[in-house]
Amino acid sequence: MFPWLLLVLSVCARPGTGLPPRHMDSLVQILDALESPARGGSPGSVPALVRALGVCSTPGCRAVLGEPPEPPPAPAALPPEQWQLLRELLRPEPAAPERGAVLAPDGSTVALGPLLAGLEAGLRLGGGSEGPWDPLPTLRPPLDPLLAVTVAEVLGTSFLLARGGDGDGAALGPGGCWDDVDDPQNYTLAGPPTPVPDAVANGAMDGVVLGAHLAREPAPLAELLRGYYGTGNGSERGRPPSSYRRRDFGALAGPGKLEEELVAVLELLRVLPPTRGLLEGVGPGEVATVARRAAGEFTRRYVECPTIVPRCMWGARPYRGTPSPLTLPLGSVFIHHTLEPGTPCRSFRACARAMRSMQSFHQDTRVWDDIGYSFVVGSDGYLYEGRGWHWVGAHTKGYNTRGFGVGYVGDFSAALPDPDTLALVRDELLPCAVRAGRILQNYTLHGHRQLGRTDCPGNALFQEIQGWPGFQ
Repeated sequence: MFPWLLLVLSVCARPGTGLPPRHMDSLVQILDALESPARGGSPGSVPALVRALGVCSTPGCRAVLGEPPEPPPAPAALPPEQWQLLRELLRPEPAAPERGAVLAPDGSTVALGPLLAGLEAGLRLGGGSEGPWDPLPTLRPPLDPLLAVTVAEVLGTSFLLARGGDGDGAALGPGGCWDDVDDPQNYTLAGPPTPVPDAVANGAMDGVVLGAHLAREPAPLAELLRGYYGTGNGSERGRPPSSYRRRDFGALAGPGKLEEELVAVLELLRVLPPTRGLLEGVGPGEVATVARRAAGEFTRRYVECPTIVPRCMWGARPYRGTPSPLTLPLGSVFIHHTLEPGTPCRSFRACARAMRSMQSFHQDTRVWDDIGYSFVVGSDGYLYEGRGWHWVGAHTKGYNTRGFGVGYVGDFSAALPDPDTLALVRDELLPCAVRAGRILQNYTLHGHRQLGRTDCPGNALFQEIQGWPGFQ
């Protein structure tokens, strides 16, 4: 592997350090201090500082944003533990499997490298709130600086190195889990690493979305991130903007735009000394093929399909006994409401608590092996993994081997879930499951009440799903 590409891969775990949590709140607090004149900081100083610490270390990113300044001494605005955390997050071990990342309040994991590179690109495109900013260079071939420094370079090189393989398994993903969502310190990947694990994809999409915002309307970075991510592990006041990252990124960089930028970045890398060898013998036609595949796979995985929060992130107990495997694809989907909890969950913390409560009820009171549903739908913008795609559930008696059970958190007898929450299943989960071969293209959709003596999924929700594709 090229030595520079190792800089894209980084570690997110330092057990037993006593440092602040690897949480977005910690980064926001650091930026607050660095931007505060009252605490010895300076507005506008953050981009240069974070680049000196290792953000934008790849050849393409440096061609766009320039060479980094010399590493500075510890800023007077930061206490030692915050300075050490910032350095570790932004200058991680080169050979480790994932980029330095933090847990965001919405339960997603965000790599800071592409996020912060996108913020600098946005500030410089817009002139910045505290200048003067050096203008971005004009490169040949022309490219979008924001997409180049966040997603295009790492995505293009990942698929270039993986060309010839089957599917996107060698070029995208995986996700992972934190050791403790209240004090996250160690992040573990759920499978073999790639240059674009889910955390890097999240950071890249957020970098594009927030960089575009800064290009239009410069703002202090701490204030911007606090407004975008929220604080803690979410608020019941409603979904934070970060939970819409896939939608908002897709609006800014659809597959055609992303494909175009991937070609431009790969052609730029062809002429940069550190990366010439990477494209040796790779003609323009093959570059176009790599870009088309990379843009398509990234869009399908991270824009068109919903995020599914894994069991380890909501604190699932182990399955009791041995689960029975499903034989895919299945022909049916069964829609439920949970009834209890009867109130929709609107934050990661609340939805994770609801999942644990339902699992406890199903295992301890009903004496089932696990939570019954295949997937559960929060009103926070995310689905939560129950028994998942591969194991027989306990959701629709007599039909558990024939279809997936999808439960909406709440009582929907008289009211409906939010429109976005309905769309999460109707427009995202089900089409993605068809494309992935997990349900048949001509699947049937049922409300639970059609197959048993129950009012589930509630009168309002049952009436709603009668207009969905596949309903019978």
